[in-house]
Amino acid sequence: MAPLIALIGGFAVLRLLGLVGVDALDAWQPALRGGLALMFVTTGVVHFLPEWRRDMIAMIPPRLPRPDLLVTLTGVLELAGAVGLLIKPLAPLAAICLALLMLAMFPANVQAARRGLTLGGKPATPLPLRTVLQVIFVGVAVAAALG
Repeated sequence: MAPLIALIGGFAVLRLLGLVGVDALDAWQPALRGGLALMFVTTGVVHFLPEWRRDMIAMIPPRLPRPDLLVTLTGVLELAGAVGLLIKPLAPLAAICLALLMLAMFPANVQAARRGLTLGGKPATPLPLRTVLQVIFVGVAVAAALG
């Protein structure tokens, strides 16, 4: 739930800042990109925290090689994408790339839910809820790419 809280909370705070006079945030799109960036910083950083990292490595479907490298790569891509969302000329491309990354990573989330794995010591999000969240996250990334 932390990614959803980061997304919604970040968007709300940034949008409020726009409404009270921060010109750069005085539209829904920059606030949405900022909230999405906060979400990806939140999810990207945990790729490098030992307890989370072990759990993420266990999520990788067995047919994929070097799960440790894949976890590192996805963490780096999430953090780079978060930065890209904050650079106006790069933001649309970063948002689309992050949407594609989320689609590519979804099988690992399915794997975690089906196998009853943990993430950071807590049970993985059940598959129906995880699917709804994934649709929301991808939809937000696509919306962030517009305009």
